[in-house]
Amino acid sequence: MPIQFELLQEEQFARYLLKEKADILYNLRTLIQRRAMLSTFLDQGPDSFLSAVLGISSDERHLILDAASDERLNQRAQEAARLICATQLDQIKIQFALQDLEQITHEGLQALRSPLPQLLLRLQRREHYRLSAPPSHGLACLIPVQEKGRITSLKADVLDISGGGLAFVVPPNAPPLEPDMELPDCRVMLPDTGPISAALQVRNLRPLAQQGHPSLRAGCQFVTLSSSMAASIQRYIFKVERERNKRERLG
Repeated sequence: MPIQFELLQEEQFARYLLKEKADILYNLRTLIQRRAMLSTFLDQGPDSFLSAVLGISSDERHLILDAASDERLNQRAQEAARLICATQLDQIKIQFALQDLEQITHEGLQALRSPLPQLLLRLQRREHYRLSAPPSHGLACLIPVQEKGRITSLKADVLDISGGGLAFVVPPNAPPLEPDMELPDCRVMLPDTGPISAALQVRNLRPLAQQGHPSLRAGCQFVTLSSSMAASIQRYIFKVERERNKRERLG
């Protein structure tokens, strides 16, 4: 029986699939920097070997993979319809598929070269990583409220965001909020992306000291969020991470 990989179950795990080249390159380079070991499976079968991503070509079109110690496996890798590479980094499951492999010499050692993967699965079920919203981005959430017989949108500043939810500062003129309350038809205003529509459920409320004025922090989870909207949030998080890492490297 073939091994079941989440990467190949697109309908069920669509929200965890990265398709943008910049996001895929970011994650592959993280694997290189962290020297992550990969389990590499031939055609979803039981045959596999340990490997690692050695580099990305200068034109960013190819990935270079450490070759197997067994030359027969290297030959089979070149003949396989695809290789599934799987690893786990910081409790996040990462998978990607490689095709059309060829054996090359890389820095004096045997290696395998493949076109860059078109998809990369980054499975973080608990969505525990939350990005603190950069103040310069002015990340906001528009919450519909009924006022004098009509619906208006209340703007709330977002404090942090993840694929599972967000936290915002409760505006002074907001109606009373309670845990488990659902806020339908909210819109999260992502920079350079546009509004993300989703229903929010309030999970917790706690005091927040902001600029000397007492206020409330509302921690919420997404109740309804399409896979395309979830992917937009992930792209935003990766973009902010890349910008921060770049600034840190430049000092």
